[in-house]
Amino acid sequence: MEWPPDFHAENLRRFRMMERARGNLELQGKVLAYYKHHPIEWMKDWCVTFDPRNEPLLPRLMPFIPFPRQAENIEWLLECIHSKTNGLEEKTRDVGATWCCVYVACHQWIFWPGSVIGFGSLKEDAVDKRGDPKAIFSKLRMNLYNLPVWMLPLSFDKRIHDAHMKLINPSNDSSITGEAGTNIGRSGRTTVFFVDESAHLEEPEMIEAALGDNTNVRIDISSVNGSGNVFHRKRLAGEVWQPECPMPKGKTSVFLFDWRDHPNKTQEWYDLRRSRAEAEGLLHVFAQEVDRDYLASVDNIIIKQEWVEAAIDAHIKLNIRPGIERVAGQDIADGGGDKNALAIRHGIILRHCDHWAGEAGDAPGIGRPVMVEQGVRELFYDSVGVGAGYKTGVNNLKNQGTWPQAIAVYPWSGAGEVLDPKQPIIPGDPDSPKNEDQYANLKAQSWFRLRTRFIKTFRAVRHGEKFEPVELISLDSRMPRLHELKSELSQAVHKVSGTGKTLVDKCPAGTRSPNLADAVVICYNPNTPSRGFFSA
Repeated sequence: MEWPPDFHAENLRRFRMMERARGNLELQGKVLAYYKHHPIEWMKDWCVTFDPRNEPLLPRLMPFIPFPRQAENIEWLLECIHSKTNGLEEKTRDVGATWCCVYVACHQWIFWPGSVIGFGSLKEDAVDKRGDPKAIFSKLRMNLYNLPVWMLPLSFDKRIHDAHMKLINPSNDSSITGEAGTNIGRSGRTTVFFVDESAHLEEPEMIEAALGDNTNVRIDISSVNGSGNVFHRKRLAGEVWQPECPMPKGKTSVFLFDWRDHPNKTQEWYDLRRSRAEAEGLLHVFAQEVDRDYLASVDNIIIKQEWVEAAIDAHIKLNIRPGIERVAGQDIADGGGDKNALAIRHGIILRHCDHWAGEAGDAPGIGRPVMVEQGVRELFYDSVGVGAGYKTGVNNLKNQGTWPQAIAVYPWSGAGEVLDPKQPIIPGDPDSPKNEDQYANLKAQSWFRLRTRFIKTFRAVRHGEKFEPVELISLDSRMPRLHELKSELSQAVHKVSGTGKTLVDKCPAGTRSPNLADAVVICYNPNTPSRGFFSA
């Protein structure tokens, strides 16, 4: 998509529509009836946005022309409202997420009688401050007052119906109200309540309790602000939204908004912003607000978020072609809300990563089609505990003659002994500790072997250092679960056992099991033969 779009041409198109409908009551009625059930089309035709940075090259007040991820964001918001599902939006800075909520609120206010829409944020000035275009109600007014007059309620009077933190539609009894700080959720019931910068609220548990009884749908929108808080816990407990997939029952639907989703955010833009933050000693702030890294300030992270970012499409950046080896790693659900996760790599390139709920014994049948499609030849599965059920499922398929003979199945136990116990952890350095002295088990060794891949890939991509392709890792940017995987890979931390050996804590306080990352660890585990799985 070309960016910026042609705002002049769009303004001309809108002007022609206004002229055509001017004074034509019949056409106006038909248009309003159409827009009621086609909200995104209404937004594309009439909504505006504001960016003071554009002057003088571009107009500050611009017609809203959504890029693809913004259109999906609006679709998700509408689905949450219609299905009465709570939503959480984990966003990077400056992608227009709050504007999308404003457009949805304006549409509800105009077209759906009796709608009560709430907005809340940490500070009252962020909700409504006259003359401040950053305030949410300024964005609401900007859109309503730039509509054709015939699109506003007939009896609407600014002096009466536009008050501080309140907009009333006198024609259909709809309203938009605002609240701030610990008062969020105290004023009454709402159809939908948008909580802006939710991760930065004070006393979020109090607000959680207040909103729980007062709204059908709560939408949390925020950049990240560390781990273990209410926003982070809700994010981990939620289900990431996928287009054309049903909303989760009894769970929060999660929408991920990455900086790459914006057509104007290039790698050059990212590198420049990052270098500035690093020079100012504010890299942790950059990591939270741009990379959506919950653990930016957490010590002992095994795989840093910046290394993960560098590995996305590293095979393209470094001109490495996939070879013939096809390996899968299967993490097994351990009851409760845990999920089965499957990762598949082509050489060093991770091509597939997905998860699903269900029993361990059913997982082989669910994963089989994609493994066949991806040409998998070696499958490693987590054999500890419920892993026995997975093996039983594989045996059942073999007995039925439906398990592909080309796929060899191997158990993998994270609690097992380390590989090459007498070898130094740094190859060729006899003074470094031996594997058996450094790592408490195979899980720790496998996580750190994966860590080494990411470090070397980072150095190759960012600094041009040379490594054998077999030592690197690349994450295919087309994977549907990439957003989730990135977060999970940087969740695990390391600590030291009572005997001085390295352990892995996959679930620091406030987090849940990183199933996708576990599957990737198994997929790249040191058990896998390194023979001929790449070509440079």
